[in-house]
Amino acid sequence: MAEEVVLTLYRRAYCHLCEDMERALAALALERRFKVTVVDVDADPALEHRYGERVPVLVGGGRELCCYRLDLEALDAYLAEIR
Repeated sequence: MAEEVVLTLYRRAYCHLCEDMERALAALALERRFKVTVVDVDADPALEHRYGERVPVLVGGGRELCCYRLDLEALDAYLAEIR
């Protein structure tokens, strides 16, 4: 059985771009067979410092896949690469 793919979405609560990306990922997750862990950057001072206003950021396998807007091409390329 293949290992489950888990992506990490770094976001903050008051960010409309973050909400947009989270919704888009939720709509794709079942079809493209991945799960998303959502991390609030404001809950961790180190993450808040690292990302600042540069959210949302989608990470897979320790690699940044996209930020601000969902890049479907980058997401699909990553999923194809690891499967």
